[in-house]
Amino acid sequence: MTENLNTIAAISTAQGDGGIGVIRISGADSITIADRVFKSVGGKRLADMQGYTAAYGKISSGGEELDEAVALVFRAPHSYTGENVVELSCHGGVYITKQVLRAVLEAGAAPAQAGEFTKRAFLNGKLDLTEAESVMDIIGAKNRAAARAALCVREGALRKRISGVKDSLLSLSAHLSAWADYPEEDIPEVTGEMITDVCSKAEAELASLLSTYDSGQAVKQGIDTVIAGRPNVGKSTLMNLLSGYEKSIVTDIPGTTRDIVEDTVCAGDVILRLSDTAGLRDTEDAVEKIGVERAKERLKQCGLLLAVFDNSSTLEEFDRQLLGMADEVPAIAVINKTDLPNRLDIKEIESKMTGVVYISALTGEGREELIRAISDIAGTDRLDPSEGILSNERQRLNVRNALAAVREANEAIMSGMTFDAVTVMLEDAVTELLEMTGERTSDEVIDRVFHNFCVGK
Repeated sequence: MTENLNTIAAISTAQGDGGIGVIRISGADSITIADRVFKSVGGKRLADMQGYTAAYGKISSGGEELDEAVALVFRAPHSYTGENVVELSCHGGVYITKQVLRAVLEAGAAPAQAGEFTKRAFLNGKLDLTEAESVMDIIGAKNRAAARAALCVREGALRKRISGVKDSLLSLSAHLSAWADYPEEDIPEVTGEMITDVCSKAEAELASLLSTYDSGQAVKQGIDTVIAGRPNVGKSTLMNLLSGYEKSIVTDIPGTTRDIVEDTVCAGDVILRLSDTAGLRDTEDAVEKIGVERAKERLKQCGLLLAVFDNSSTLEEFDRQLLGMADEVPAIAVINKTDLPNRLDIKEIESKMTGVVYISALTGEGREELIRAISDIAGTDRLDPSEGILSNERQRLNVRNALAAVREANEAIMSGMTFDAVTVMLEDAVTELLEMTGERTSDEVIDRVFHNFCVGK
């Protein structure tokens, strides 16, 4: 609980002109402090109001009226933070909201630190650490799938999934300890089959959860995607098709794109961090040559390659070089210019690449097929956010370590090791899962989680 912490305040709406601005106050003295700056038109004090009620009035400081506002009162523990909370909704100008915040601070509140409201909600048991992390994921969601995934975690989908595994391992560990420590008691015997059964189920669930990480990141953060091919195959036209506007310059002149052109787009439920690169060819142009080398380097490091080929032209040396490069990264062969007569040896491409899509970047034909291919290679078409997915590296590491400990316990039983050794491994797995949800973790981990939050949330 956070009874001994200061009462804090911050602007909880975005910094900019808007219809309203919200100043949030949280802590034991929040209602008292709000009463010092807010006077309702009916004369009723906030201290006399019940939770989940509002009043209209004026904000004043030092005898000067600052703005009209609506004060909304939440009483502990039925608030976002679990503490007494008052939210003052004033006009949304930058100057006005800052003046109202200053008045609240001068009335006795302390400035909130980054993520401090959500941190207090966590410390007061209103949400676990995974649910707290999902708050920023909801705020930062760039598409429908990312928002839905974050909302499912916020509503406890991941916590429930982890709790199921954790509870089964805790029960087994407690049974092992009791059976070993109290042999004279009538405690059911623990068998190797019992341990193997629990560990195998936990291993399957943790492995399934771990498999969601890459797809979850594709939804949340996006995939570093490179569009590559020789000059004039339609890379820039494809870039513009996916971007929805003319991001890249398109001409019939080879070498038009000399440097990497970047944009972030949504392809269905997948965010693509697109890079349109210089055409792969030999050139004497010093600037273009640098662009070609940068394209090759970026290609080696990307998370997805859209290898573009010209349907109206025969395969050339650099097309075949691109096919070789596509073996090293996840790739989709994009056969462009299908609106023109076919001269391309498509069978050679299909023999070397499994994912092949046919499009006309000029007319837009085939765009949906390309998006489906991207979803398939990213795994998002098999992703069900309602089941709970891992959303960051901290969570992935905890699950990975827990999975390793469970596998080690399973292998220990099969190799005939003592139950005492197995118990230690099970406890290691449980510790990782408790740290993930925040039920047993260090202040350092907690501070690191909330460090990246915005002030006011």
